[in-house]
Amino acid sequence: MILYPSVDDLLEKVDSRYSLIMLASKRAHELDAGALPMLSEYKSVKNVGKALEEIASGDLIIDPDEREKV
Repeated sequence: MILYPSVDDLLEKVDSRYSLIMLASKRAHELDAGALPMLSEYKSVKNVGKALEEIASGDLIIDPDEREKV
């Protein structure tokens, strides 16, 4: 269960649960592959939690150009 960041806070940054899951999943895979972190400090030790923290902070967003293609 996710305690931080809250799902309500995350859904203020991303328009749907599906988009939230896809964005967090993609970023978690990037972190697994060795991508540089966007934040200086994380509360979570797992990459999915780190990705969700990046979304909550506003550092990780869905590319608006990609959204228009759909």
